[in-house]
Amino acid sequence: MSESTRHITLVGLVLVFGLFWCDIIPSIATANSSERDSVHVIRPTHPHRQDDSYTRMFPGLPPFSPPTDEARERARQLGAKGGVLDALDILTDPIQSITNPTVFSANNPDNPNMTAGVTFFGQFLDHDVTLALKAPLFEKTNPRGTTNFRTAAFDLDSVYGDGPEDAPELYDTSSGDIKFPVEAILGSELVSRKGAVRFDLPRDANNNAIIADSRNDENVIISQFHLAMLKFHNAVTDRLRADPEYAQHSPKQIFKEAQRLVRWHYQWIILNEFLPLTIGQDRVDDLLRNGPRFYRLHDRGEDLHYRNSKKEPLIPVEFAVAAYRFGHSQVRPSYRLNFGPDAGPPFFAFVFDEADPNDPDPNDMRGGKRAPRRFVDWQTFFKFDTVNFRPNKRIDSKLSSVLMLLPGSRGPAPGLPSDGVQSLASRNLMRHVNFGIPSGQSIARAIGIPVLTPAQLADLIPYGMEQSTPLWFYILKESEIVENGLRMGPVGSRIVGEVFIGLLKADDHSYLAVDPNWKPVLPSMQPGQFHITDLLTFAGVVPPLN
Repeated sequence: MSESTRHITLVGLVLVFGLFWCDIIPSIATANSSERDSVHVIRPTHPHRQDDSYTRMFPGLPPFSPPTDEARERARQLGAKGGVLDALDILTDPIQSITNPTVFSANNPDNPNMTAGVTFFGQFLDHDVTLALKAPLFEKTNPRGTTNFRTAAFDLDSVYGDGPEDAPELYDTSSGDIKFPVEAILGSELVSRKGAVRFDLPRDANNNAIIADSRNDENVIISQFHLAMLKFHNAVTDRLRADPEYAQHSPKQIFKEAQRLVRWHYQWIILNEFLPLTIGQDRVDDLLRNGPRFYRLHDRGEDLHYRNSKKEPLIPVEFAVAAYRFGHSQVRPSYRLNFGPDAGPPFFAFVFDEADPNDPDPNDMRGGKRAPRRFVDWQTFFKFDTVNFRPNKRIDSKLSSVLMLLPGSRGPAPGLPSDGVQSLASRNLMRHVNFGIPSGQSIARAIGIPVLTPAQLADLIPYGMEQSTPLWFYILKESEIVENGLRMGPVGSRIVGEVFIGLLKADDHSYLAVDPNWKPVLPSMQPGQFHITDLLTFAGVVPPLN
């Protein structure tokens, strides 16, 4: 498989970094504009349509709290370091955090049903459908006045951008076909098993990733997954070009077919692997059979509420600001990024540490860096074998302590908060106040399911929120109580499931809309199926360990 290793330099663009796990609107990041050296880069530069905004799934329900400074302060305190949501992990050794969790993460149990990589695939999905560049942390915010810079579809616009004609800097045509450039990491073969050369995203002279969504360079794992998607497209392109059936097809025709195959296999994984793991196969089946009840994209009477002027879907804030942020609870304090060289140690790292943000190769997982050891061995993150994979954390009301004191206030840190609120939990909860998100209790009643009792929410009594609870906290607690943290509970599952399946059905180009009986056609371990492990294998990003 041919890959470009050219280095493209872009000047005069603005790079908007997101916080590691979507603090602005998406489930996983804060999008504060930041400077890197003297170069600014924006990805993306404009919304798909000017009236792409957010909406409400439950417009008739009142907010859980008035949008006052007092309410924001109570929300900040609820999410503060050392408080109710802090798992109080011992953060002295990234290896012990993984191998000895009963001691180092006593309040932060593993989820035996999900591997560590599911968290980051969820982050990648979020970056494909939502991005708000402006959502002030200390002000009331109007969903319909907040622009979504991504298309509300699982169409990989976070990878393909505006396409090869309108965004040629994202593409490589040196082979004659339309592919993505990737770059070899100099020296990676010296710190990689069996001397395998590893690859990175294309970068400019200031290490800014040249990709369609800059948030996919927030941490090493998400950047390496974006790289895998670039190489996946390239591998599909090469497969088509080698097929006699496509011998006479033009590069544009090959690109279009490759893009369709990439999107459909990606959507298959979403619907048949990620969503069943997250909400349960029974709930997925029910939604496919009966359709969404509250995210009424197919109700013509609701067109003006759930769609823009071109009849394209709008993302509800109950999903973007609350329900889909469940992934924050799944984050581990540390990860084994790779196994290192044959005779050397693995690379273990905390999500964040106190390192100098300008360090070219810090000991944490922050993105925007290139160094020989900054690559991922996916055997840790997904189940390629029975011994090397690691689990993620349960969906519960505890967050890993690394997310309670984010870098940024101690010095410039691209993409990290500089407004003084360094707890990701606090930022989530303050946005509930700003956007006027309904309480978990009121949404449970609207859905028609049993409501958590004040006794089950007793931790919130000091904050006066045990009877009117922020939706995000309610969903985490619901999962903890009802599902033992193994999957989302009924309220969270309803919101996430309806949005996912609603978007897939509303997309006229998705496989679910075009051919719901379609089966994957690319090579896989199980013919007719296609998993994340199959995608990564076909993309050529899983060199053998032995």
